[in-house]
Amino acid sequence: MKLIRFGAVGKEKPGIQLDNGTRLDVSAFGQDYDEHFFGGAGIADLRKWLVSNEADCPIVPNATRLGPPLCRPSKIICIGLNYAKHAAESGMQLPKEPVLFFKATSAIVGPDDDLIIPKGSTKTDWEVELAVVIGKKAAYVTKDEAMDHVAGYVLHNDYSEREFQLEREGQWVKGKSCDTFAPLGPFIATKDEVKNPHNLNLWLKVNDKMLQNSNTSDFVFNIPESISYISQFMTLLPGDIISTGTPFGVGLGFNPPRYLKPGDVVELGIDGLGTSRQVAREF
Repeated sequence: MKLIRFGAVGKEKPGIQLDNGTRLDVSAFGQDYDEHFFGGAGIADLRKWLVSNEADCPIVPNATRLGPPLCRPSKIICIGLNYAKHAAESGMQLPKEPVLFFKATSAIVGPDDDLIIPKGSTKTDWEVELAVVIGKKAAYVTKDEAMDHVAGYVLHNDYSEREFQLEREGQWVKGKSCDTFAPLGPFIATKDEVKNPHNLNLWLKVNDKMLQNSNTSDFVFNIPESISYISQFMTLLPGDIISTGTPFGVGLGFNPPRYLKPGDVVELGIDGLGTSRQVAREF
């Protein structure tokens, strides 16, 4: 299934997107896409419910705003330098262990909501990423067990303010957590929809110019390794997001570096996970 949430900010309702692109309102199912939904039998129960009720679900007009495709998770854990070529363009050695940092959940917005450039920012950057949605509580899991804890996958733009991130005492979270810095969606694809998450093309354009164009086969640490590693240090809860890193082509890697300015249009996508679009504007 493809899980969506739609409607005005703060008033989103749950829905699904069919293979033909039609969007259906499933709010009559009675459950939003939150920790309880992902941690219980929510996906299986929704499938069963749709067998008898899909024909009665209202169609969501195409012009309706899409919100984040899940309710605010307990945390967003990001993996830095997880593409070999991106590490090279950043002038950094490949990490021996996953580089972890948090992103505030208050940064989450819908896939096509505006990007707000923070006050005082001159170095707001883009990062297309594959994000994993946790479907079962995970603590001290092995690599062999890790994929059993995945509910699905979602497109994420891990926006970053490089001065805040790298020039302010090296605390990455400050450059990652500004409002609107985590557009998610358009939908969460349940894991049965993605045959091989380690062979997905992902791309990003700024003002219609292709700047990132790579494949998840360039991961330094794959998804089972990442889930297992993170679970040694913290418990992953259902609905939590692991963002798996970005490929080469970020603004920081240009010579001279290139950053976003008001009016810039950022478009991105991943095979099987749709596309999103953000227009940059001043705070």
